[in-house]
Amino acid sequence: QVQLVESGGGLVQAGGSLRLSCAASGRTFYDMGWFRQAPGKEREFVAAIRWTSGMTYYTDSVKGRFTISRDNAKNTVYLQMNSLKPEDMAVYYCAAGRLGLGNPRKTDFGSWGQGTQVTVSS
Repeated sequence: QVQLVESGGGLVQAGGSLRLSCAASGRTFYDMGWFRQAPGKEREFVAAIRWTSGMTYYTDSVKGRFTISRDNAKNTVYLQMNSLKPEDMAVYYCAAGRLGLGNPRKTDFGSWGQGTQVTVSS
């Protein structure tokens, strides 16, 4: 079992940047991901990184703007978000799990953090 705690959310103007952090405790040899959920919408995949290879995945709308990374020594995964847009505003959740052979799916992740709010003003 792994426990996840997100931090780094906040209010930023459009075009600005934020870095989210997710500290993991317990068993930490997991693939990690970030999801987000806006009011009235389904939770959607944002980015993921594999534990073994470090391979990264992104949803199309954030490619070139967001970067997922991990520091295995600190058991922490990060999401650097640049050029933020109002449509990026959501609660962002960190997740841990085991990715399959294909692209990440929400069902690959079994452990979730409590979420951190990202607000982007236009």
